[in-house]
Amino acid sequence: MTATQVVDLAIIGSGSGNAIPDDRFADKTLAIFEEGVYGGTCLNVGCIPTKMFVYASEVAEIATHGARLGVHAKVDSVDWPGIVERVFGRIDPLSQGGKEYRVDRCENITVYDSHVEFDGRDDDGRYRLVTRDGDTVLATEVVLAAGSRAVIPQVIADSGVTYHTNNDVMRLPELPERLIIAGSGYIAAEFAHVFGALGSHVSIIARGPALLRKQDADVSNRFTQVAREKWDVRLETTITDAEDLPDGGVRVGLSDGTTIEADVLLVATGRQPNGDRLNLDSVGIELDDEGRVRCDQHGRTAARGVWTLGDVSSPYQLKHVANHEQRVVQANLLKGWDATDLDAFDHRFVPAAVFTHPQIASVGLTEEEALDAGLDVAVKVQAYGDVAYGWAMEDTTGFCKLIAERGTGRLLGAHLIGPQAPTVIQPVIQAMHFGQTAHELARGQYWIHPAMPEVLENALLGLEI
Repeated sequence: MTATQVVDLAIIGSGSGNAIPDDRFADKTLAIFEEGVYGGTCLNVGCIPTKMFVYASEVAEIATHGARLGVHAKVDSVDWPGIVERVFGRIDPLSQGGKEYRVDRCENITVYDSHVEFDGRDDDGRYRLVTRDGDTVLATEVVLAAGSRAVIPQVIADSGVTYHTNNDVMRLPELPERLIIAGSGYIAAEFAHVFGALGSHVSIIARGPALLRKQDADVSNRFTQVAREKWDVRLETTITDAEDLPDGGVRVGLSDGTTIEADVLLVATGRQPNGDRLNLDSVGIELDDEGRVRCDQHGRTAARGVWTLGDVSSPYQLKHVANHEQRVVQANLLKGWDATDLDAFDHRFVPAAVFTHPQIASVGLTEEEALDAGLDVAVKVQAYGDVAYGWAMEDTTGFCKLIAERGTGRLLGAHLIGPQAPTVIQPVIQAMHFGQTAHELARGQYWIHPAMPEVLENALLGLEI
């Protein structure tokens, strides 16, 4: 039985969008639409579960390579089903609990378990939203928080081969002996570490000449070098055909004329915004050349009363950015569309991390970007192994690279590869946001000796500005 509901606010997506309704919205009627698992990508198939797998892999990695420190250890076996149960035995109840809270305890909110699309407006100017189940919701305002989905190369989609994405690869019933990963970005790098450290033979098929090419060139090159020492990395190679094998597993043909067989094929070739699935044309909302919903700095789209946030519209497919944009849109919903003091997105210094091995973190401009912008820059690369804690770890691959403007000392970018990189970089992120110079950051505070952040301190002191 279908129905029509009238609400003040409709939210499409239950990831960061689910955080919008708080006590300040208690006097409004709301609808939340979620066709997938409640809580969005990060909670269910992204940031959080992947890092739980990553931590298990870090433990295995450390044990396996302890001999160089005089600790002779080995990984006797990996209980993959046990790891899966540990992760999703905690994640699934969080997702279900979040949904149950909205359904059972928020009397002003209706949750729809269905895909939804716009179908123009009614005679009163309200947005008509129609679910796949046939229900209709008429909303005065709408928030687009519909996220993104995995990109599947046409050759793989057309082949009919069995493949996995981040949506389901963490729930495999057993650890694959051999794994092929199509892709060379952060998702590929993280899953290569997870499965490789736990015992799978990993092959990476990379279209370009290096892995993680969006990183600073020095970081990308160093990571590619490290990766090739432990995984089968095929650079400047594409998949030309793929098929399921009769006895299980897959075979892929490559552009270099070779073939690879494996138990599992993981597709990690990027993500695309879900705006193309919402029939936005019916309400006059356009997508940009990258498929993102167009919006202004306040989260407003071209359709009055329709706001947007997160992967569906943001150039940064990162949970911390989606959360920031959610807070901005939430504040602006309360202020009103025409308010003169609307909050604005702050995308000046967006940090990111890759939880592979070694870990990677970055913020600001790469060296190439800074030079292309015509800036007079100073660059310092400080090896992890040249500071006490890195020396204690016998680290030979990690480094911290800083980029600053000569004369002013303004920090332009930081790029780290090595242990604890996402933690070590945080002081630079803070300094850039609050306008501290390299000298002020280096000498305006204590740095604990001999902690890992000394690699950052020494890099700051080494900048010739």
